[in-house]
Amino acid sequence: MRLFTLFILYVGQGMPIGLFWFAIPAWMAVNGASAADVGSVAALTALPWSLKFTNGFFMDRYTYLPMGRRRAWILGAQGLMIVVLIVGALLSPAVTDIAILGALGFMLNTATAFQDVAVDGLAVDIMTEEERARGSGMMFGGQSIGIAAATAICGFVIEDFGAPGAFLTVAAILLALCVYTTAFRERTGERRYPWSEGDAHSRNIDIQLDAWWPILRSTFVSLFAGKSLLWMIAMFSAGILYGGMTGAVPLIGANYVGWDVSTISSHNASAGLVGGILCMTLGGWLGDRYGAKRIGIMWIVITLALLSTMYLSVSYWGVPALFLVFVYGWMALNVLRTVALLPVSMRLCDPTVAATQFTIYMAVANFGISFGAFMLGQSERLGGLQSIFVVCGAGLMVTLILLLTVQFPRRPEYYEIQKRREILAAHKPA
Repeated sequence: MRLFTLFILYVGQGMPIGLFWFAIPAWMAVNGASAADVGSVAALTALPWSLKFTNGFFMDRYTYLPMGRRRAWILGAQGLMIVVLIVGALLSPAVTDIAILGALGFMLNTATAFQDVAVDGLAVDIMTEEERARGSGMMFGGQSIGIAAATAICGFVIEDFGAPGAFLTVAAILLALCVYTTAFRERTGERRYPWSEGDAHSRNIDIQLDAWWPILRSTFVSLFAGKSLLWMIAMFSAGILYGGMTGAVPLIGANYVGWDVSTISSHNASAGLVGGILCMTLGGWLGDRYGAKRIGIMWIVITLALLSTMYLSVSYWGVPALFLVFVYGWMALNVLRTVALLPVSMRLCDPTVAATQFTIYMAVANFGISFGAFMLGQSERLGGLQSIFVVCGAGLMVTLILLLTVQFPRRPEYYEIQKRREILAAHKPA
């Protein structure tokens, strides 16, 4: 039930992302929008994810414990997403309405980021250590499936009914998710609704911090330890890939391959679906079997090879087969790397400020996404669209170097084995 709930919440979280990170940019690119326009909307869409570290502070400080630490925030975020989508349908923006599209993307993703923080905090609260690799796969696999579903559905809906039809479609799906969220409790004995019977769980009462200073102090101490600072650099650098590629893909598809909105969206959706399935199967299993750090390094090396191939083969970008390999490859590798390395972020978190600290790690990664989207808008000044592959590759190289040189936290059993070895070595005859 824990894993399914995290999965379905991440599916719903992926719907607005699929709409504004993939379907809307594809619609813009096919209808003549420039890289600067697509990059501007993408950057505004990404910005709330970069600022979401503030969300965690509020969630750790203010909550309605009789309904659990996170569930009231999740329901509020889902309701706000639905309102923004309905407003977007009423405004019915055109491709040239960059300010309106950017504002809608910003507001929608602000609400989505609030849900993301709440669900991430929920995951840290309720998952045990042995569930984290599988949980990471279920969460990001669910998000990939949600993104894929929204990208495919919205791509076809936009073609037939325009952007308002896509907004209302996603709003209806999110309403169904709200109904599910009201049906579960975080812990036994809590209230399902504010007016229901139930009490706050003793575990939540014990760890709840009711003042700002303890939250700020605990977060500061945990975040600004040496390894945590280096981990934030790694997260920022890895995030650049997503921001650059979500805008580059529709531009290459429309301007080099000659595809329309529905074709680009359907391939993006299929790639996301493949990535989601791999996350829930191969991703979690490999992390459990061989360790988060080792598998993360493997995915980064393969991604660097893919980016290098695209950079060196500009003259072949119009070949559909090459482009499809790239689309499926980068999306699957991005989520597989994220899933592999997510347990490291969880292990670095202090449980009393888990939502805040985990959110800051994710927010730093999203600063990287915003930076990648910004650099896409600057690609013409840097020598053409192919320059974005250099920018993304440089970011991944920084992450790779840090993973190879820094001893980030491992699973508890690793330290137990090391301790036993040290005891045996101390008692070994000379």
